Amino acid sequence: MQQEPLPGASNALTFGILSIVLTFLCCGPFGGIFGFISLSNAKKAERIYAQSTGQYTGIENVKTGRVLSYIGIALAAIYLLFFLLYFGVIIAFIIAAISQGDANF
Repeated sequence: MQQEPLPGASNALTFGILSIVLTFLCCGPFGGIFGFISLSNAKKAERIYAQSTGQYTGIENVKTGRVLSYIGIALAAIYLLFFLLYFGVIIAFIIAAISQGDANF
């Protein structure tokens, strides 16, 4: 019996890689979005694999994609936290300067 590649396994891996790369290169939200897409593809692929275990190969790509997507989502969350803290501090300084009446900040 010839084994076929698992449908969605390469998509899960690709989107998992993209979630990490886009978090570092572009911005965090895109990495988070691709991380959730990767988790969705991994879940579908695991469901297909569980229905017919011996027919498909490539479950390793699904597991790797799932781990990479979790890492990408975590990095995107950390990026979002630093983004909010950075602009929160800037806004706090501006509000403090305005409330003191010092227009030369």
